[in-house]
Amino acid sequence: MANETNNERKNFAVGKENLKLILIGFIIVVIGFVLMSGGGSSDPNVFDESIFSFRRITLAPIVVLAGFGFVIYAIMKKPKGGE
Repeated sequence: MANETNNERKNFAVGKENLKLILIGFIIVVIGFVLMSGGGSSDPNVFDESIFSFRRITLAPIVVLAGFGFVIYAIMKKPKGGE
């Protein structure tokens, strides 16, 4: 019975290191979306220029794409021989 569970762990697609890297990538994506948020107006008749800031238009999408790229790297990374 214990031998079967050990084999199941070895056949798992990603290792512990990969899961940690995926979590880090997910946090980077969430940070990007938080950077993208805000800039709205409570009055629909008033236009707020802050939605066109550098942070929302340039920085946040780059952070989100970097996070997605990091998650892809984390999934594709081969686990070390010990795992």
